[in-house]
Amino acid sequence: MNREDMLARLVAQAEDEGCDLVTLRAVVEEASDLGAVRVLARMGLADDSAHNDLAELRQLLGAWRDAKASAWKAAVGWVVRAVLALLLFAIAVRFGSGNLVR
Repeated sequence: MNREDMLARLVAQAEDEGCDLVTLRAVVEEASDLGAVRVLARMGLADDSAHNDLAELRQLLGAWRDAKASAWKAAVGWVVRAVLALLLFAIAVRFGSGNLVR
């Protein structure tokens, strides 16, 4: 018996006997399991290699996040160095060392 048949039987049981809490929980559980299976199938993750695919995607996403963080740190470092160099140049010009630059 597959999940669709199980869900159909539970719904029929709920209609015949009335819906007690146990039957309602069973209907909800089977419906959610069936929905999850359909979603995974639509996304192409219903095969045996889906776990490996997701693990690779997580590794790729982690590497992307690390690279992005490193790029931001490098960019901030370069900006800070440029600001400090300009500040040092302005101080040198202010104290009369501008002739050495020319």
